[in-house]
Amino acid sequence: MALLFQPLTFKSITLKNRLVVSPMCQYSAQDGFANDWHLVHLGSRAVGGAALIIQEATAVSPEGRITPADLGIWSDEHIPFLQRITSFITGQGSVPGIQLAHAGRKASHRAPWLGGDSLNHEEGAWQTVAPSALSFSDDTPAPIELDTAGIKKVVADFKAAAQRALQAGYKVVEIHAAHGYLLHEFYSPLSNQRTDEYGGSFENRIRLVLEVTAAVQEVWPKDLPIFVRISATDWTEGGWTGDDSVQLAIKLKEMGVDLVDCSTGGNVPAAKIPAGPLYQVAYAEQVKKGAGIATGAVGIITQASEAEAILQNGQADLIIIAREFLRQPYFPLHAAKDLGVDIEWPDQYKRAKR
Repeated sequence: MALLFQPLTFKSITLKNRLVVSPMCQYSAQDGFANDWHLVHLGSRAVGGAALIIQEATAVSPEGRITPADLGIWSDEHIPFLQRITSFITGQGSVPGIQLAHAGRKASHRAPWLGGDSLNHEEGAWQTVAPSALSFSDDTPAPIELDTAGIKKVVADFKAAAQRALQAGYKVVEIHAAHGYLLHEFYSPLSNQRTDEYGGSFENRIRLVLEVTAAVQEVWPKDLPIFVRISATDWTEGGWTGDDSVQLAIKLKEMGVDLVDCSTGGNVPAAKIPAGPLYQVAYAEQVKKGAGIATGAVGIITQASEAEAILQNGQADLIIIAREFLRQPYFPLHAAKDLGVDIEWPDQYKRAKR
């Protein structure tokens, strides 16, 4: 059988195949609350055969939202509807996952279809935070530098969010440390100019990521997986590199993290990113081989043959797909057919199986 449709086990969780729905912000929540859009969006990908559905970046605090329409998990009141989502996903034989996030200096923006730029005061803009008081771009407000108390709050917020995620029924938690959001801002020298224990050296700059991971582990069951998403390069001279990513992944593996989800970029608006089919896969391979940890490959993977080749070549362990899942919610069903694999379809859809 094609590797793409062979099961893979992380601790007590067995994924029925290697196809994962990447976290994709829907900007469709109100006050952090999920609704029918999220249920149908995530649920349809479970019906479509994905093994793991990772819910979009879900804010651990109100100030950690990218936009006012982000999902949140900073309140117990968010849990009941999320339980509807995880229950449906589980009922389809898929595993519900959640990405916990804090947007840092890239918070307080409009949704993309509203321009995506910074909110103004009349729209309810809020003060953003970061490792250093450096704006993301010339047209975004400067964040305030987090003090020690603020850093401790961030760690506590991630921990509380993980506890709520467990109550809501998620079986995989992914810590979002990529795309120029808060944890990435700390480990990248391009956005971190601190001179205390959270800045300067490599060990200091990765300290917050490791502290957040440790805090999540305090409440997350030892038999359930923890993933960490990183930006494996800043695509900018003087920034974070693939070699840095290997060294961070070694630390994460030592802590018991199960997989590193290898994306890139997002911390520098002027970065020249050579986007194209499979353009980030090499970083998943570098981290996998350099750190000896399981990795997820992402980045314009659109064909079943591409996904299978990545696995056959030993470049990654999971194929984490975003936009192609927006185009094709049932991508795994079609991919199985393309690869000549007979997989189970939902009973309600079997009449369409050919």
